[in-house]
Amino acid sequence: MNARPRKDAAAKKRMSNKAYLSIWIPVLSFVVALTIVANMALIIAGGWVASQFGNGTYEFTNAEESAGWDTSYYESDYADIDEVDAAAQALVEEIAAGGMVLAKNQDDALPLDSGAAVTMLGRAAADPVFGGSGSGSVDTNSAITPRVGLENAGFSINDAMYQTIDAYTEDTKRGHIEMDRPDISTYDIGELPVDQYESQVSTFADYDDAAVVFIARPGGEGGDLTTDMTGVDANAVEGQHQLELNQDERDMIALAEESFETVVVVVNASTTMELGDLQQDDGVDAIILAGSPGATGFNALGGILSGDVNPSGRTTDTWAADFTADPTFVNFGSYFYENIEAHYPVSATESATSNASVTTNAPFVNYAEGIYVGYRYYETAAAEGFIDYDDAVVYPFGYGLSYTDFAWEITGTEAGDVDGTIAVTVEVTNTGDVAGRDVVELYYTAPYTPGGIEKSEVVLGGFDKTGVIEPGASETVTIELAVEDMASYDYQDAAAYVLEAGDYVLSLRTDSHHVAEGTEPFTYTVGSDIVYSGENHRASDLAEVTNQFDDVSANFSADGADGTVQIMSRADFAGTFPTAPTAEQMIASDATVEGFEAWDYDAAAEAFEGDKPTTNAKSDLQLIDLRGLAKDDPLWDELLDSLTVGEMTDMLLNGAYQTAAIGSIAKPTTLEPDGPAGFSSFINSSINGTAYPSEFLIAQTWDVELGAAMGEMLGNEALQKGINGWYAPAVNLHRSPFAGRNFEYYSEDPFLSGAMATSVANGVASKGVYVTLKHFAMNDQETNRVDNGPATWATEQTIREIYLKPFEMAVKDVTMDVEYLADDQGTTAETTIGIGGIMSSFNRIGATWTGGSEALMTNVLREEWGFEGFAITDFNLYPYMNPNQGISAGTDLTLTFQPSKSFGDTSSAKAVTDIRNATHNILFTVANSNAMDGLAPGATVDYTPPTWVVIQIVSTVVVGLLVLGGIFMVVRRVRRHRAVPATPTDA
Repeated sequence: MNARPRKDAAAKKRMSNKAYLSIWIPVLSFVVALTIVANMALIIAGGWVASQFGNGTYEFTNAEESAGWDTSYYESDYADIDEVDAAAQALVEEIAAGGMVLAKNQDDALPLDSGAAVTMLGRAAADPVFGGSGSGSVDTNSAITPRVGLENAGFSINDAMYQTIDAYTEDTKRGHIEMDRPDISTYDIGELPVDQYESQVSTFADYDDAAVVFIARPGGEGGDLTTDMTGVDANAVEGQHQLELNQDERDMIALAEESFETVVVVVNASTTMELGDLQQDDGVDAIILAGSPGATGFNALGGILSGDVNPSGRTTDTWAADFTADPTFVNFGSYFYENIEAHYPVSATESATSNASVTTNAPFVNYAEGIYVGYRYYETAAAEGFIDYDDAVVYPFGYGLSYTDFAWEITGTEAGDVDGTIAVTVEVTNTGDVAGRDVVELYYTAPYTPGGIEKSEVVLGGFDKTGVIEPGASETVTIELAVEDMASYDYQDAAAYVLEAGDYVLSLRTDSHHVAEGTEPFTYTVGSDIVYSGENHRASDLAEVTNQFDDVSANFSADGADGTVQIMSRADFAGTFPTAPTAEQMIASDATVEGFEAWDYDAAAEAFEGDKPTTNAKSDLQLIDLRGLAKDDPLWDELLDSLTVGEMTDMLLNGAYQTAAIGSIAKPTTLEPDGPAGFSSFINSSINGTAYPSEFLIAQTWDVELGAAMGEMLGNEALQKGINGWYAPAVNLHRSPFAGRNFEYYSEDPFLSGAMATSVANGVASKGVYVTLKHFAMNDQETNRVDNGPATWATEQTIREIYLKPFEMAVKDVTMDVEYLADDQGTTAETTIGIGGIMSSFNRIGATWTGGSEALMTNVLREEWGFEGFAITDFNLYPYMNPNQGISAGTDLTLTFQPSKSFGDTSSAKAVTDIRNATHNILFTVANSNAMDGLAPGATVDYTPPTWVVIQIVSTVVVGLLVLGGIFMVVRRVRRHRAVPATPTDA
C-alpha cells in the first residue's frame, strides 16, 4: 500500500526539477538580454538621455600657484537672478514703448484723457499674442495683459464686456500653427460674432470715453499663414487671406464706430496686415501697431494711450494695400518638382547610394522678384510709373507718427573718396509742446541704366535715433555711409561689386517715400566705374568677392526661355512681373536632380589629397591655455593632435543646445538655448527667462542702443544661469507677410536687420556669450521647410544684396573682448575676436543644402567675410542633412543627439581632417567665451557622473549579481537532484 506513494513522490521530484529549469533558464536569459539591450540603448542614445537627465559635472580645481589669480573674465552687473529679472522686465517695457508705432491719429484723438473709462473689444483684449510659437517662443504665463497694461496707466475698464470676451476665448481657440504639421494646423481668426458684443451694448454708456479694439494675428515656426481662408472661415469669400480683416472683425469695428465717439485700433501682430480700409475710415480715429510685446510691453501700450509715453516707433516693413498684388505673392508657398525621387540612406553608415529610405518630395521656391522686395519694389515701381503709390501703400517703410513735431536741418556734409565714407550731420529740433524722440533716415539713389545692373529707386543707407528732446530743444546726429556700400553686385558681367559712374543722390527722409521738409537731397559723384575685384576688393572684405552661385543664377534669364524663370527687371516691370511656376518649370533640370542626390562621402574621400592628421598624441595642454591666442597659433595644432577621433565626433554629433565636454583638455560642457525673444528651451524649462518683444517690435524701435541694452541684459542673465551661447539673433527677412516666422525676424530690409542684430549680438558678447546668427540663409518661408529642404532660387545679386547682407554686417561688425592670462604669473591681457557662431538653415541654396554648401559656408562666410567661429546646423533630424557633407562644407556642429545622426566616414584622411577642422572652430569660440570663467592653466579635472549613469551602473551590477546568484542556485539544485539515486519503479 505504501509503494505507490513513494513512486509518485520520486516522479514529482523529477518533474519538479524539469519545471524549475524550464522556468528559471528563460527568466535568467531574458534578464541578461534585457540588461544588455538597456545598456546598449543608453550608450547609443546617451546624448539624448543626458539632455533630459544631465551630463554629470566636471569639477575644475586650479593649481595652488594660480589660486590667487583673477579668473573672473566676465562679471554680472547684478547680484542675483531676481535683480536681473526685474531689470529685464523694465527693459522690455522700454523696448515696447520705443517700438510701438502710432500709424494714425486723426484730429489728435490720442492721447486719451487721464483716467478715461474705456471699453476693450476684440478677442486679443483677453487673448493677446505675446510672441510666436516654436523654438522662438518664450514663457508668458506671468506677462502683463492688455487689460492690466491699461489699468496700470489709470484707465477704468468695462468689466462686463471684458468677461464676455474672456469666456468666449476660453471656449473658442484661434488658429494655431503646429510645427511642421500643416495637416493639423488651423487658421481660424477666432473673433467673437458681433451678437456677442451687442449683448453688452448696455454697458458701453459707462465706459464710452473710447473703444480700444484689438486685432491680432499669431505666427509660428514650421508653418506659414494661409493665403486662402476658403473653408477656414465660413464667411470668407474666394481669395480672402488671413492677413485681411474677416467679417466678424469688420462687424465688431462697425459696432464700435456706432457706439463710441473715439475708436482706437491696436494691431497685435508681428507681421503686416492689410489696413487700408481702417486708415481711410473716418470712424477709426487712431491706429497703433503694437507688435508682440513680450512680458511687460502692454504697460507701454497703456502709457501711449495715456500720453505718458510719446510713441517713437517706425515701421520695419511696407504695409501694402493689397498683398496679392505684391511681386512675391505668386512664388510663396508649396511647389514641387515632378521628376525628382530623392533617395537617402537609412543611416549614415550605409552606402550613399542606398535606397533603404526614399523621399519623393522635392520642393522649390523662385525669388523671381529679384532685388525688388518690400519698399525696394514699391518705391521703384512708383518711380517708373508702374503703380500709383498712394493706392498701393498704406504705410511706407520707416513710417511713424508722434505726439509732437520735429524740424530737421542739415548742418554739415563730408564726402570722402571712394574708399572712404559720406557723413551727414543733422540738427533735430522739437517744435511741438511735448518731449519726444525722432528717427533720422538716410537713403541713397544710385544711377540706373535700363537693361543694366538692377537697382532700387531708394535704399536705406543709415539711420539714427535721437534721445528724448524737450520742447524747443535740439539734438545733433551724424549718420555715416561707406561709399563702397552703395555698390551693386553685377553677377552677369563683372562677377563683382561695381560702383558705377554717375551721381548718387542722398536724401534724408521721414520714411522711404517722403523727403524730410527743410532738407535738400545732395549728390555724390563717382567719376568712373569701380569694379571691386582681385586685389581691389572692398575694404571690408577679407578677400576678393566673386561669383559663388552661378548654378543658382542659371535658373533665371531675362526672357524665361528654356524652362528658366524670368527675372523681374526695372526696365520692364509690366513685362517681367513674376508669375507662378509653369508646368515646364516644375520639371527639374539634370543639375537640379543631381543636387538632390545623397552626398557621397566615399567619393569625397577618394578625391582628397591631404594626409591624415595626428590624433591621440600626448600633450599637457588644456583648452584654457589657448584662450586669447590667435586661431592660427601653433599651440592649436598641439592641442588638436592630442584629441581622439571619438572625443571629437562625440562633441560634433551631440550639439543640441550644447557643446559636449572633453575631459582630456578640461573643456567644460557649454549651454546654448534658443531664442530671439529671450532665452528659451524645449528640454530645460529652468533656462526660460524674461520674454522680450518679438524681433519685429524690437526693430520698430530703430534704436541700436536699445538693441545693445537687450543683449547686455541677456548677457547678465546668462552669467547667472551658466549660459554660454545663444541661438540668436535671427536675421532672415520678411520677404512675404505670410511667413509664419516673421515674428522672429527684424525687417524686410537687410540693412536695418543687420544693424539691429549687430547691436544685440555685441551687447550679449560683452558678457562672454557667443551668438549663433541664424538661419543662414534664405530661410524666408516655413512651408515645406523639412521636406528635403526647399530649393531656393535667386540671382547672385539678389542673394548677396538682399539675403546675405544682414549676415555679412553682423559677421564683419560683431566683436567680443576677451580677457586672458598672458603668462605664468597671472598677468591679464585683452584681445578681441569676431562673432562666435552661425546657424545654417533647413533649405537649399539652389539645389544644395545650405549647411552642405561650400560656396556659402566656406567661400563666402570664411574666406570673403573672415568668419573664424563655428557653424551649427538647424535641428538635424532629416536625412538630406548629411553630417559628413556639413563638416566638409564648413558646418561644424550637428544640432541633434546621437544616434539621430552619425558620420558615415570617420577614418579616411578627408573625414579626420574635416572632423579636426570642425573641432578647431568650436574650441576657438568656446575657449574665448564665458565658459572658461574661473579656469586657469594647470587645473585638475574631476568628473562626477550624473545620477542616471550611477543608477545604470548600480542597476547593472545588482542585476549581474542576481543573475550570477540565480545561475549558482540553478546549478546547485541541478547537481543536487542529479546526486539523488533513482527510485525503482513497478513494471
